[in-house]
Amino acid sequence: MGSVKTQQLGRTGLEVSSIVLGLMRIDSLDDAAIDALVRTALDEGVTVLDHADVYGGDHLCERRFAEAVKLTPSERERVVIQSKCGIRDGFFDFSTDHILSAVDASLAALQTDHLDVLLLHRPDALVEPEEVAAAFDQLEAAGKVRHFGVSNHTPYQQELLKTVVRQPLVANQVQLSLTHSSLVSTGVASNMEDLEQSVHRDGGMLDHARLHGTTLQAWSPFQGGFFTGVFLGDRDKYAELNDVLEELADAHGVTPTGIATAWITRHPADIQVVVGTTKPERVREAVAGSDVRLSRQEWYRLFTAAGSLVP
Repeated sequence: MGSVKTQQLGRTGLEVSSIVLGLMRIDSLDDAAIDALVRTALDEGVTVLDHADVYGGDHLCERRFAEAVKLTPSERERVVIQSKCGIRDGFFDFSTDHILSAVDASLAALQTDHLDVLLLHRPDALVEPEEVAAAFDQLEAAGKVRHFGVSNHTPYQQELLKTVVRQPLVANQVQLSLTHSSLVSTGVASNMEDLEQSVHRDGGMLDHARLHGTTLQAWSPFQGGFFTGVFLGDRDKYAELNDVLEELADAHGVTPTGIATAWITRHPADIQVVVGTTKPERVREAVAGSDVRLSRQEWYRLFTAAGSLVP
């Protein structure tokens, strides 16, 4: 097993790895490569496997995973399989019928009888909390889903759901990286007039998660922006950041990928890092970085090198 950092998932008492293997891109791999990727993650101590019904289109990545990785019953019990639903072709849908049918299709594709975690993928502007509650209650009663959460949801969107939904929302999967850090940087620059960094766009997701015991899961942890390319090694746009990443990587005996991971896992909110790579070596590098405890000075050096202001 690897030296991956572990933590609780929400307030469930469930011990999970701080690294999550995201399986969004595996549709381009053959079965042997998918199996090698997943087996590497499991060998390194990663226990959470992240899917969504739209990855690859119409449950394709879920099916490819199940076909390529034949988990034994004991292996299945040791991993946390989570999937997401709610994105349809050109619209979002949190209706009871769609949530139920999406989960059934995911279970069939994944060849499992339950999801450990179900996340609502992107906020549905037409959401009716009663519809979500009805779906969650039926899924829980049938043993098809053990825990529930959301993805990309603001605090008040979560609070609206919780007016009716009985189950705790254990996780919120959100975009976060050194160069896409408004989740963190806004609070640092709070109340700074005429400063772009001080503008709140997420309603306080980070503080809300800490107050309510919700685990944040950081997707695109190495992306410069919204799928605009990774910042690792990009010296045209992020020369200073890469200098600091390499310096700290040498100091801590890991790679720049490990330090970019450590910047997220160092935060006391216990944020999980969703690594959506197709390369086993990148998984190993993230795992190695997950348990590196950066000093405050190192953490803030990275923060400012990435372009954020410390007033």
